[in-house]
Amino acid sequence: MATRKEIDGSAGVPQFYGKELRFKREEAGLTLEGLTEGSFFSITFLSEVEHGNRRMPPELAQHVDRVLRTDGFFRRRCEDVRGAKQGAHASFFAGVAEVEVRARTIYEWSGTLVPGLLQTPAYARAVIQATHPLDTPEEVQAKIDVRQERAKLFDNPKKPEYWVVLHESLIRHPLLEPAEMAEQLDHIAAFVRSRRVVVQILPWNAATRPISELPLLLMDFDDEPPLLYTEGPYHGQTIDDPGLVKQYRRAYDRFRAAALPPEVSLALLEKAAEEYRHGQHHP
Repeated sequence: MATRKEIDGSAGVPQFYGKELRFKREEAGLTLEGLTEGSFFSITFLSEVEHGNRRMPPELAQHVDRVLRTDGFFRRRCEDVRGAKQGAHASFFAGVAEVEVRARTIYEWSGTLVPGLLQTPAYARAVIQATHPLDTPEEVQAKIDVRQERAKLFDNPKKPEYWVVLHESLIRHPLLEPAEMAEQLDHIAAFVRSRRVVVQILPWNAATRPISELPLLLMDFDDEPPLLYTEGPYHGQTIDDPGLVKQYRRAYDRFRAAALPPEVSLALLEKAAEEYRHGQHHP
């Protein structure tokens, strides 16, 4: 019999909300299975909500309120939990940051920016200040901090497997001053050398231009359907339609096939970092 894990309601809004959900469920004499009956959500999903690891979708909150007769309490509190879990993330990205910690594999393509998981604080600051010039210093720092927090994914030596394809222009056309750009490339190379990240560089003349405009973030999970996320500076879209996800996965595979091998890509990163460090870089 599985040990019942206690929930610390003082840890934050999601945990407080989840503990109240468990209390109401058990008060009604219902198991997780009993409460999910009649909904489209799994027992695992509801358990994750109770432990504060996932947000409760409005549809599930309405179902819970109806079954537990809680007079709309959980539906009204959805926004509080959403805001608490969002933190300094953009609203359109908060859901991705929430689920990526459960990903088994993450595959990413970027043709314009170093992905957030690999950014140094200097690089993140440059991106944030360019896209949100009116942010206060405190707001900028908060956004940098959440990006650095995301990178703690790599503290786990086994999961997720992270494979990223970067366009060569990210190396050749720097966003930062040379010393800071060298630091950014060193940062990526260090992940590669530690065998925690696989990086491939897509040459500037690769025959993939028609499908290279959008960044792609694909995630596979142990017990959830795969997801695709793509975005622009001020919007993002999560796609879970299996057919579309599969189509974009094939597009990603074409990027990988056209990119330089990982060992050649690492050498290119390290060479470019040295050139920036010694003022020898030529676009």
